[in-house]
Amino acid sequence: MYPKLCWCEMIVTIMQPYFFPYIGYFQLLECSDIFVVYDDVQYIKGGWINRNNILLNNKPYLLTFPVQQDSIKLFINQRNYVNNQSERNAILYKIKMAYQAAPYFECVYPVLLEIMSFNSNNVSEFNTNSIEILIDFLKIKCKIIVSSELEKDRSLKSTDRVIEINSILGSSHYVNLLGGIDLYQEKNFVERGIELSFIKLLNIQYHQFSQSFYPSLSIIDTLMFCTVDEVKDLLKKYRLIKREDFDDQIL
Repeated sequence: MYPKLCWCEMIVTIMQPYFFPYIGYFQLLECSDIFVVYDDVQYIKGGWINRNNILLNNKPYLLTFPVQQDSIKLFINQRNYVNNQSERNAILYKIKMAYQAAPYFECVYPVLLEIMSFNSNNVSEFNTNSIEILIDFLKIKCKIIVSSELEKDRSLKSTDRVIEINSILGSSHYVNLLGGIDLYQEKNFVERGIELSFIKLLNIQYHQFSQSFYPSLSIIDTLMFCTVDEVKDLLKKYRLIKREDFDDQIL
């Protein structure tokens, strides 16, 4: 069991391990002291666990890493990517075809090659490793903890489970993506001495290949067109808001 930490101010965030997620995911990491990889929840087909969008031929293309067929009841950490090197090679080929003319391809492609060379097909292990490599590349100072390795009450669900994870880690502040604003009530967290906020992305744009800008693509896209320092600046373009501050003017 991880020891309960006693920091005066500590932000904890919790998210499923996504496949090359978009920059908003990394903003969540940027604002965190501890980021929990939420891998002991059910794998949902059709989400962002095994796929994300890149820019291919000046339009979004869904880059997908196939997952082996198995029971729909299994958790993310119980699922595996197909054990087929040709699938990994195909992903790298698509990335190369999409971005070989991008300004920072030569710098970024070796990082992606390292990620795709990881020697485990386990979905949680592979995605977690990729996130760790990318935050090291981006110099994000955030501790990564895997949910399935925490000793906790596994009968708890939803909000109660999230609150328990925060309590175990000594969290003083839980931050969630804005899309989860209808999932959590502030009073449930305040009762346990935990502040609740939601992260709102501000306007993020950078030059891609054409005049049109396609938002919310994989971090791969951002890295291909921006220096690390420029990405670091983009990572700071967010606001932490409270549920009571959320209204139509914020959207």
